[in-house]
Amino acid sequence: MPEKLTNVTLVTQFLLLGLPDNEVLQRLYATFFLLIYLEALMGNLLIITITTIDQHFQSPMYFFLKNLSLIDICYISVTVPKSIMNSLNNSHSISFVGCASQVFLVVFFAGTEFALLLVMSYDRYAAICCPLSYEAIMSRGTCVQMVTASWFSGCVYGSIHAAGTFSVHFCGPNVVHQFFCDIPALLTLACSGEQSLEYMFIIVSCCFAFVCFILMVASYVYIISTVLRIPSSQGRFNTFSTCMPHLTVVALFLFSGCIAYLGSTSKSPSSLNLFMSVLYSLLPPSLNPVIYSLRNRDMKVALGKFLGEKMIPNM
Repeated sequence: MPEKLTNVTLVTQFLLLGLPDNEVLQRLYATFFLLIYLEALMGNLLIITITTIDQHFQSPMYFFLKNLSLIDICYISVTVPKSIMNSLNNSHSISFVGCASQVFLVVFFAGTEFALLLVMSYDRYAAICCPLSYEAIMSRGTCVQMVTASWFSGCVYGSIHAAGTFSVHFCGPNVVHQFFCDIPALLTLACSGEQSLEYMFIIVSCCFAFVCFILMVASYVYIISTVLRIPSSQGRFNTFSTCMPHLTVVALFLFSGCIAYLGSTSKSPSSLNLFMSVLYSLLPPSLNPVIYSLRNRDMKVALGKFLGEKMIPNM
């Protein structure tokens, strides 16, 4: 026990060594991260601006989309700027409090996004399966309550996992083989047998996420059955096309998350682990605005008016 307490007092910072040691490669990664970050920032800010100032985008779907873009900005801003600064300054350290904050915020925003995607699937169900009652079901007050519940559930989710991760004693070296503080990477540094609490939280969270996923699937089963009853093929296509951006974003979010956390988390550096962490931390925030812009005709028209016909002539 005294040895464990000594180790705990010594861990005042962690070293983020997920990126290659080569200085040239680090600069390349920093440039790549910066470009992706700027694209995600600009794309999501555009969606927030358009859905706020354009009166054509005041429906519940765009209210949820605005919150999704805000979450994506927050999510990618937790990890990428710090990694860019570390690469440019040739510094790899992050304080203990900073690492705990990263864990909390990453899980917080990821959990909020998943909850919001569930809410958005219910919105599509109400719009297609209950069109006559849609305005009553998805009233302004109901939408605000749903979004508030999503943010609150993400906060609880993040608090639980941050508490579970940092309730352990860190016996190993303070080297994290990731470009940010990731829960699986941190648990490899914990003393043997002390990870059980966080593993229990992960199992419970996975079960809850699976239930939410089943609810999403159920909503789309009802949506597809309703769409198939529409007589004209053009009507079926137009109706189901309103769901395609949401389906694509859900698939991207779940695919990137599953690939990352089903992968191996060894204590040694791994290009595969780095690739998977980049996949789920950069891909959804940067591609979500592109998906909703390209798959939504009204959004494309609004973007054309906002940016000018000459800037995006072929969108």
